Amino acid sequence: MTDSDDIVRALCRSWSTPDPDEIAAYFAEDAVYHNIPMEPVVGRAAIREFVAGFLTAFEAIDFEIHHQVVAGGLVMNERTDTMRGKDGRNTALPVMGVFEVNDGLVTAWRDYFDMTAVTRAFAAGD
Repeated sequence: MTDSDDIVRALCRSWSTPDPDEIAAYFAEDAVYHNIPMEPVVGRAAIREFVAGFLTAFEAIDFEIHHQVVAGGLVMNERTDTMRGKDGRNTALPVMGVFEVNDGLVTAWRDYFDMTAVTRAFAAGD
């Protein structure tokens, strides 16, 4: 799979049945995953650990892509991410994502969202 659009869509789908190794495999070794309200995660191994840590509180995320535009290796999407909590509660989060894809791998992923909804979701799981 080398088409940037297909790679990003497949990466987004992979979160609905998340496997940290599968998700990390979409990234280049030196990739940067940055949820803008938080510190960036750098490197495939660190991204894998971030995903594994996320899965201690959540079962999965369902990405609903509303719009996606592609210009070469740059992919941008507007979407709603529904985080499925282990407690059975769902949290919907409006997100704007920017992906950079090179040689069939994601080299950068930046998500822009309001951290308040995420904080509430994590607090509810305590």
